[in-house]
Amino acid sequence: MREHDIEPIRGLPGDLPPGEALLWQGAPDAWVFARSALGARWIGGYFALLVGWALVGGTPLGALITAGFGVLAMCLVYGFAALVARSTVYTITNRRVVLRVGVALSKCINLPLVKLGGADLRTLGAGYGDIALSLDGPSMLGYAILWPHARPFRFAKPQPMLRALPNAAEAAGILAKATAAVVPVQQRSEAAPVANAPRPAMGAREAAA
Repeated sequence: MREHDIEPIRGLPGDLPPGEALLWQGAPDAWVFARSALGARWIGGYFALLVGWALVGGTPLGALITAGFGVLAMCLVYGFAALVARSTVYTITNRRVVLRVGVALSKCINLPLVKLGGADLRTLGAGYGDIALSLDGPSMLGYAILWPHARPFRFAKPQPMLRALPNAAEAAGILAKATAAVVPVQQRSEAAPVANAPRPAMGAREAAA
């Protein structure tokens, strides 16, 4: 029996409570994830330069050895990407976003929609894209806990990221609608004075990571 076979609902640690509905689920595409999250193209280009340098200033044997290391590195990158794609499930409900992540040690990260301050959609071509989530208030999430499902170089305030999604714009639209439906309800229940203007509903927008 595999670890995730005991999940009552794929990608979730337990059954949905009353009133919560599953809206969308997805996972990274392994090939796109390797290129966009792990820098496969940069790694391949680096070893290609080393092989060229070895051919010009070294020996064919040295170039062959370098090429062998390059192939090994690319196999490791794409192999890791395949494991991430297989073990990851992103879930959007009408109350939260759940990231079931982890290759060696699986964990579920729950992000209530009322805590989301925004969502940035970065398109990767051919319908693929990343969605970075910004959180309101303090967070206990560290960059190391989220990686590689974290927005690059946001170390002080890490942002969870749904990476290499097929049909990313569709997922972003579902997330925006779900958040828009939840946030006004939460604000009204907090008995805000009339002078306090309601926070605008979160929407997905184009941004560079």
